[in-house]
Amino acid sequence: MKKRLTTALATLLALTTVQAQQQMELTAEQVAQQMAPGWNLGNTMEAGNNAYNFKNSGLGTETYWQGTKTTQQVIDYVKLLGFRSVRIPCAWVMGHIVDAQANTIDPQWLARVKEIVDYCINDGLYVVINQHWDGGWLENNIADATKMAQNKQVLTQIWTQIAEYFKDYDEHLLFAGLNEPNAGTQSATFNLLEYEQTFIDLVRASGGNNERRVLIVQGPSTNIDHTCNFMAGRMPNDPTPQRLMVEVHYYDPWQWWGMMQDESWGNMFYYWGAENHVSGSKHNATHGEEAYMEEQLEKMVVNFSSQGIPVYIGEFGANRRNITGAGESQEKHNASIKHHYKTFMQKAFAKGLVPVVWDTNGLTMPSMDIINRQTLTIWDSYMMDGIHEAMQEAGIPTTDIRAAMSDKGRDEAIYDLHGRRLTDIPSHGIYIQNGMKLVK
Repeated sequence: MKKRLTTALATLLALTTVQAQQQMELTAEQVAQQMAPGWNLGNTMEAGNNAYNFKNSGLGTETYWQGTKTTQQVIDYVKLLGFRSVRIPCAWVMGHIVDAQANTIDPQWLARVKEIVDYCINDGLYVVINQHWDGGWLENNIADATKMAQNKQVLTQIWTQIAEYFKDYDEHLLFAGLNEPNAGTQSATFNLLEYEQTFIDLVRASGGNNERRVLIVQGPSTNIDHTCNFMAGRMPNDPTPQRLMVEVHYYDPWQWWGMMQDESWGNMFYYWGAENHVSGSKHNATHGEEAYMEEQLEKMVVNFSSQGIPVYIGEFGANRRNITGAGESQEKHNASIKHHYKTFMQKAFAKGLVPVVWDTNGLTMPSMDIINRQTLTIWDSYMMDGIHEAMQEAGIPTTDIRAAMSDKGRDEAIYDLHGRRLTDIPSHGIYIQNGMKLVK
């Protein structure tokens, strides 16, 4: 009996290995087709204090910048909303180094990141882990050639550990080498390409499934213009063909998404999209609207995706604000937010790009927050409605329980975590009713 069990186990392991190898045959383009739309677990695993660079500050950093520890239920809810991939911004050097000489990552931190990766894998989601701002040790020093040798060594030490730890995961896990590398010139971009080459080479040499894993490299400052001007035609070399994506971010224009007070050189934009402008307001957008968005995204198509390099838009969003003042309109601003998110998603879907919305769980205005992770409800229905409507128009599968999750109404029906309405009262498990978890 023991021999039979041993033989059966060996057969099962062999079949599992073959299946994983077959899955790793997917190209970057094939994986990208299954990742949109994506969602950021923002202000969570990348949180910390750069005073702790190359030091250890423990697992508590997960709730430094927002108050909810990530659970399987949080990721279940993200899946339930129709997102098909999760980006997990990660800090490693900033607060999670237990040996500064070898730059050894805290094993408890690696294990915690793995737990969250597994939450995503459990739900069939694609998941991206990166080295985020990470205290700025590298991202703030891309242009400084005098630091390259030392920084390459640190980059190699950090990513060698991450690659080894996750090497047996299948194609659902992607690695992104950096986040927003500060490179605004051609010479700085050449430095960035050297760092990215280091990242690719060490991952490919690390064994397991990493030889064929899809990797994501960042354009200079993840700025579309810089990326097209300085990096198009100059991608790093990858010994494994068709396994690279390029990442940019979209926060445009500044007066719309982030500016918090009027300045002598220009005013904040409260209203985006011609149909949402308010007559007589000095806060109507005067540039950076639909035509500009179309133009910017098309640049990435021409220079990258049409060349077989999928485009991963790792972050996008705009702050929704409390609008005050005579002649201003909260309603028109809210409509502008919905229109911005919907339009961006529509254009990205139509062009085959992968848009990943930024979400931080701050739950205060102004904010880009969409989900209340504590209550598992929609915090900003304008953003989510825009995303959801774009998904429906693109034929991307969504659940049929969107109304139950909106703050606009209630639905007494009970749904499972796949969005299916149940006719029989469940005996046990986790379900959704009125946009909230129901545990039986």
